[in-house]
Amino acid sequence: MTTDSTVWTGKYLSVKKAGTWEYAERVGAIAAAVIVAIDGDGQVLLVEQHRVPLGRTCLELPAGLVGDESAGESVADAARRELEEETGYHAAVVEERGEFYSSPGMTSESFTLVLATGLTRTGDGGGDAQENITVHRVAPESVAGFVAAKRREGVAIDAKMLLLLGSGLMDEVIGR
Repeated sequence: MTTDSTVWTGKYLSVKKAGTWEYAERVGAIAAAVIVAIDGDGQVLLVEQHRVPLGRTCLELPAGLVGDESAGESVADAARRELEEETGYHAAVVEERGEFYSSPGMTSESFTLVLATGLTRTGDGGGDAQENITVHRVAPESVAGFVAAKRREGVAIDAKMLLLLGSGLMDEVIGR
């Protein structure tokens, strides 16, 4: 068995090496919450924001780190906090739907998928001063066409959007 060695550590990420394998992991075992938020009109909330590694905007599900602001934060609390910050909606109900790994060939990062309902509009959203997030409300049956249109515009599409496009989750949400 090969032991891991740390090649580099920054504030949020470290690069590790195990034999010939190199990978990144979050410092402090911080996880993430990815949110499928459905408002009172049955619309799915999506966010679009500039992503530095991509050099362009990216269409995503609302998401954020768990425990990056306070140790011991629950997934549900982080999901509520991030949803409100990014979209301007507070969720009365947050249901965990399982843990997933974002890119297991490159990073140990995991995220918990949550379904957020019982939404109340509390503000405009948009994230913090550096994020400049655009919020989109999309009918579940229109998500595939919306994603295709954004791709044609040159917007990057986060792989987690596949959760809406092919997992059956949207069928469950809209009652099919």
